[in-house]
Amino acid sequence: MKINNIKIFAASLTIIAGVSCTGNFDEINKNPYGISDAEMQRDGYAVRAALMGIANGVISPDVNTTQFTECLLGGTQGGYLADGNDTWKNTISRYNPTDNWTNVLMKSDKVIPVIYSNYRQLHQVTDDAVIWAVGDILKVTAMHRVTDTYGPIPYSKIGQNGEINVPYDSQQQVYTKMFEELDNAISVLMDNRLVNFSADADIIYGGQIDKWIKFANSLKLRLAMRISYADPKLSKKMAESAVNNEVGVMTDNSDNARFSAWGTDGNPIKVSVEYNLAKHEGDIPCTTQGGDSHAAADIICYMNGYNDPRRSEYFTQTEFTATDGVSEEYLGLRRCIAVPSHGQIGHKFSGAKIGINDPANWMVAAEVAFLKAEAAGVFGYDMNESAQDAYERGIRLSFEQWNVAGVDENLKSETQPSAYKAPSVEAGTTGSTITVKWNPTADKEEMQERIITQKWIANWLLGNEAWADWRRTGYPKLLPGTKEGNKSEDGSAAIKTGARRMKYPMAEGSSNTANYNAAVADYLNKENTLTTVIGDRMSTRLWFDCKANNPTYNK
Repeated sequence: MKINNIKIFAASLTIIAGVSCTGNFDEINKNPYGISDAEMQRDGYAVRAALMGIANGVISPDVNTTQFTECLLGGTQGGYLADGNDTWKNTISRYNPTDNWTNVLMKSDKVIPVIYSNYRQLHQVTDDAVIWAVGDILKVTAMHRVTDTYGPIPYSKIGQNGEINVPYDSQQQVYTKMFEELDNAISVLMDNRLVNFSADADIIYGGQIDKWIKFANSLKLRLAMRISYADPKLSKKMAESAVNNEVGVMTDNSDNARFSAWGTDGNPIKVSVEYNLAKHEGDIPCTTQGGDSHAAADIICYMNGYNDPRRSEYFTQTEFTATDGVSEEYLGLRRCIAVPSHGQIGHKFSGAKIGINDPANWMVAAEVAFLKAEAAGVFGYDMNESAQDAYERGIRLSFEQWNVAGVDENLKSETQPSAYKAPSVEAGTTGSTITVKWNPTADKEEMQERIITQKWIANWLLGNEAWADWRRTGYPKLLPGTKEGNKSEDGSAAIKTGARRMKYPMAEGSSNTANYNAAVADYLNKENTLTTVIGDRMSTRLWFDCKANNPTYNK
């Protein structure tokens, strides 16, 4: 299907290429590049700009925004990254963040206003149902991260420009609406799958409709598994319908949803982790390339124990040597600790290995295989393949994605995650004894831990997804916070249970007071059925976080 009815605007078109985490909402509807009407018409430029604008709300190209959402929030809570800046006193990983750290996904002008102003623009520049369907998929991709962070959020009533001073939806209502939007989008794309749209308009799949159908079905499967304990009936229905769709889900790395339309700064995660990069005497940069964030001890302990060859693609090598009492090539920094001096010792820990032009993965085929493995093995859903087959295929797909050899040896590994020991940092262990090798006699709990652990390793740097899985299942088992590191003064995030959500922005309580109070009382508190901890706190459990025997709570 070709793009039709591109409407010409004398007014400016929204193009989001933010460079700061602050700004005015009014600026979102201005075109800083002065694109002419003729240029807007050429090759679907208007559609491309609007779709890119929505996509910018998933993982923002703005460095400051991404530092908060991917590194300091998802990265730490998902066990991928650890804070490396020893001057920070109020952080998410220490459970005492300030409002400017926790409000970004909901209040920043680089997320919700970007998504919705461009979503509105998309409906103004074209009436092509295919393009609208792609826009809906992008919106769900971005917004499910917001509800997974806070719980109940404004969703169905958000204004066209991203205005959120409106009534909230419960998290259950948000998920129900997102499933509806995905189903409608998939239906439209299925009806029009024989003719692709303009490749110039699509920065993700180059206009390939079947790829968008696979992504939408895969996203639907991800969300279905997110609610596996909260609504088993709906979870099963959505998961099986995603897999049984004629086009189906992602099966190959060519299906991966990846974003690389960065601004002049390049990959914002790379820039973020290298903020405040320490240098040695003589202005020699650290080989670890770690500044504000380092690779977390959690994931490196697992991968060291498994001797996983993907380490060389994920991490930079440590600068510690045998004289420091370190024998490992890779050594991560522990989360929720009193961070050691970056200039003296902190810079020696392994960093995240990211290229300046590397894409950010939204979703990859390996994750989809692990979703199927869990659905089939743990919950008994019909996934058209066995749990073992899907699990082993997920590992193979990940090795292929990273172009790493040794997958056959990895699949046979019966080693366990290693303990953590590092200079000037408290030793510890994850408490996990899980192996890579499939165990056909494992009970469902062991099976789930094995699947989620490998899914976590394969999803490297998708921290918000890892955090959601950890809350939902209790896996992977992460290093607990230390007593010295935990600064949760009101007990809102215990060392054992960690952060279950982020607190709402303070502005919600003052500028959207009635809706905020109703969301907390009528939705957030009532959706939490397993603990007595309620209210707008980091330790209040979300609707999907309701596994009765969650090992995080049963240590």
